[in-house]
Amino acid sequence: MAARDRTSRRPSGSHRTPTRQAWPTGPVAVPTGTVELLPDPDDPDGVTVLVNGVPSSYLDLADPTHLAFEYMQQMAAVIDGVDDGSGALTVVHLGAAGCALARSLAATRPGSRQIAVELDAALPELVRSWFDLPRSPGLRIRAGDARAELNRLPSGSADVVVRDVFAGDRTPAHVTTLEFVADVARVLRPGGVYLANCADRPPLALARAEIATARAVFAEVAIVAEPGLLRGRGYGNVVIAATDDPRLLGEARLARAVRSLPAPARLLHDGELTAFVGTASALHDPPAAPEA
Repeated sequence: MAARDRTSRRPSGSHRTPTRQAWPTGPVAVPTGTVELLPDPDDPDGVTVLVNGVPSSYLDLADPTHLAFEYMQQMAAVIDGVDDGSGALTVVHLGAAGCALARSLAATRPGSRQIAVELDAALPELVRSWFDLPRSPGLRIRAGDARAELNRLPSGSADVVVRDVFAGDRTPAHVTTLEFVADVARVLRPGGVYLANCADRPPLALARAEIATARAVFAEVAIVAEPGLLRGRGYGNVVIAATDDPRLLGEARLARAVRSLPAPARLLHDGELTAFVGTASALHDPPAAPEA
């Protein structure tokens, strides 16, 4: 979790700080397991949302723009380059949990329209009751499978698609394949960006395969990750960014933004990314079962 900076990315205008009166004091059962709120012992305004015991979101009750998870800071750095960071966006979040990134974008880009998809039908309603989330049409929350809900969206309807889907600490295979990424590309507008949170451990075989998959669909792909992880140390998050815009991922602005993040991060693009991927191949859906 990164150090807090109350001066960065603050929204204009006022916002309401949610009350803690309705917060549970332990795990709450939901159809897919449990959800729990863990107050930050070092910050009275901070709370972590645990889904099945795994930290899934961190929310700052006083400042919706504060993103504590490093991979979300990295995603925000990429999103800042879309429309030069100045306009409202249409964003699809596959995987919602506490909606921390959606809440931040609503504050920094007023007028944005966002959809958050969460498999567990009960979790989004609990999150809305606990936190001050934007209401529809600013933020619509849908219960359902990420891939199925993506398939229902109109072509060319989103500026950004974020995939942050997990079952435990792994990404379900059906949202890693070329066929899935091709559907993401269908939903994106020209110049839109796909952001995927890939959690992996050495030798980062999944991350390399996911990058190869994105490169088979999109003209431009880059990754952002902690340098030690890229050198094969520990378990962590690799943010994959993909677009058809030749300017977004290779521009100096993004490299500077990544270097200035609170936690050290490295951007790989073009030749460096090719060397990192090596011989990894794109992932595909399993063959359909033959009809009887």
